[in-house]
Amino acid sequence: MAREAESGFPIEPVYGPGSLDGWDPERALGEPGAYPFTRGVHATMYTGRPWTVRQYAGFGTAAESNARYRDLIAHGTTGLSVAFDLPTQMGHDSDEPIARDEVGRVGVAVDSLDDMRELFAGIPLDRVSTSMTINAPAAPLLLLYRLVAEEGGARADRLTGTVQNDVLKEYIARGTYIFPPRPSLRLTADLFRYCRAEMPRWNTISISGYHMAEAGASPAQEIAFTLANGIAYVRTALAAGMAVDEFAPRLSFFFVARTTLLEEVAKFRAARRIWARVMREEFGARDPKSMALRFHTQTAGVQLTAQQPEVNLVRVAVQALAAVLGGTQSLHTNAFDEAIALPSDKAARLALRTQQVLAHETDVPSTVDPFAGSYAVESLTERVEEAALALMRRIEDLGGAVEAIEQGFQKAEIERNAYRIAQETEAGERVVVGVNRFRIDREEPYEPLRRDPAVAERQARRLAALRAERDGRAVEAALTSLRKAAAGTDNVLPPMREALAARATVGEVCGALREVWGTHVPTETF
Repeated sequence: MAREAESGFPIEPVYGPGSLDGWDPERALGEPGAYPFTRGVHATMYTGRPWTVRQYAGFGTAAESNARYRDLIAHGTTGLSVAFDLPTQMGHDSDEPIARDEVGRVGVAVDSLDDMRELFAGIPLDRVSTSMTINAPAAPLLLLYRLVAEEGGARADRLTGTVQNDVLKEYIARGTYIFPPRPSLRLTADLFRYCRAEMPRWNTISISGYHMAEAGASPAQEIAFTLANGIAYVRTALAAGMAVDEFAPRLSFFFVARTTLLEEVAKFRAARRIWARVMREEFGARDPKSMALRFHTQTAGVQLTAQQPEVNLVRVAVQALAAVLGGTQSLHTNAFDEAIALPSDKAARLALRTQQVLAHETDVPSTVDPFAGSYAVESLTERVEEAALALMRRIEDLGGAVEAIEQGFQKAEIERNAYRIAQETEAGERVVVGVNRFRIDREEPYEPLRRDPAVAERQARRLAALRAERDGRAVEAALTSLRKAAAGTDNVLPPMREALAARATVGEVCGALREVWGTHVPTETF
């Protein structure tokens, strides 16, 4: 009996030449680094240079996170990835009543230029690539980063990194939105234009399937909904007057890596092929960089278990291998204890070592796309592609990604799949080692990393001192200019930068935009 793939089609017990009847390798594969990029976005892939080791970190205060970043760099991390706390992600200052219980809990609290300075103290920002997982308030956080970098002598046009800036998936799966979809897309387009002129080496968006996968999306749903969002961003930029080859080379993507290794490899290959064809055939891109889907991968947090947490080391290794075999450009490996708490220093170091073993002790990086031509993987790639394209056509029939989001389509599809997974797990049909099979009578004691409960009080004191020291009239004048730009058609980032340089807080900047654009109220029809 054939096992069913996560995307819903059968995985055959044996694949052979008949599985690929009519398959044209020249059309389906091409060469590595060339259209349709099925085999990877670079001709040499890891044979020339390994993927970027980008460990995601951030907790408590900026000073605590800075210490973790320095430790990661000392142990071989080649790129930083910043986790922000929930108030920062929602555009609230740490001293707001709504924020109090969440300050520093799931990431670092960054309220102002002072916090960003402390977060990156002693780190040469022109020599490190930084990814920031921030969406609705992506613009103010990126501008704070630029201000700090310039204070340290770095030129804005030399800064490299990525800001997630993918608000559409927040309406689908994650929920850290602020403004309604259409003004949010306007802000995205403003950031595209600003970075093209001021920060040309910066990746202006990381269009994310990861969070949808964590919410329950299948691999086919993950890439379908992600690429549909990508199409919406491209259309927004074109409508704002930009040419496709001016901004598309700086688009990047973010996917999950699950333990279902073969389907995951197929997923990554299918995503590259779909995106290349969409960019060339629908949008007329001519620059190969506009067609090449570059992506970051994080191992699947949703598959980590609190039971027998050391088993997560094995899961993460398999997931990381799937990402590398699938051709990722950068990778974060989760720590084994993240199902319990923020990772301890030892767990974070072991997660890093997992990547280093793959890069330096295996032969996986020795050849490009080692699964090319495999009966099984090529067949699975075709099936994932077919399933994803069918979902993308349904979204187009609804009017596009934004219209489908407003009708609740993607969210409902993900919830149905998540419910199916939960049912299968509870019935024992889906084995989770240590949870519904291979359990132990008594778990070993584990001491998690604990958050300092005084973080919120410290941040509130810092904010009070900042407001007492700064020029309040200059801040209000800058915020007035920001409101005026938001109400009109001018790019909002230049006045936003002036406000932040005057030491306006992230919450004040987002509050000014809320006054003009309002906040999103979700509706569902599916």
